[in-house]
Amino acid sequence: MTLLEFTLRLVVALILGTVVGFERQYRQRMAGLRTNALVAVGAALFVMLSPVGAAAGTFPQATIAAQVVSGIGFLAGGVIFREGLSVRGLNTAATLWATAAVGALAGFGMIAQAAIGAAAVLAANVLLRPIARRINRAPLDGTEVIATEEEEEAFPSSASPPNSPKRNPS
Repeated sequence: MTLLEFTLRLVVALILGTVVGFERQYRQRMAGLRTNALVAVGAALFVMLSPVGAAAGTFPQATIAAQVVSGIGFLAGGVIFREGLSVRGLNTAATLWATAAVGALAGFGMIAQAAIGAAAVLAANVLLRPIARRINRAPLDGTEVIATEEEEEAFPSSASPPNSPKRNPS
């Protein structure tokens, strides 16, 4: 790989990671502009390093790319938090994981595929948000169960038992 090709792949990973990160930063999420850019750049660097080890006979070329996936999983685990009955940060973690894949594609020289991948990540984060909100607001059976804080603590799962008390908000 020439220095120009290396630089091009790295710059593409940086730009695409920054684009994904811009959306996350704009939404004020835990992992924003810099984090997503660094994840994409790091994945690209590791992927571009893998032919060096493969040529030396140290390890197969796919080994580093596979390790990027688990490494990003570890990093993404740091942005997932449990708050009461809800879990926060899952989408941010998934975005980091997908951004690493975008960076890996750029690192492999698959520039068009990396751009399509970044567009898909953005589409999932932007276009699916209103659909998810609409689904979350619609009760499944048309009824709404309202519980006191004490009742919620008695049932640690987010699903209420079938005979749970129902109150009308007045």
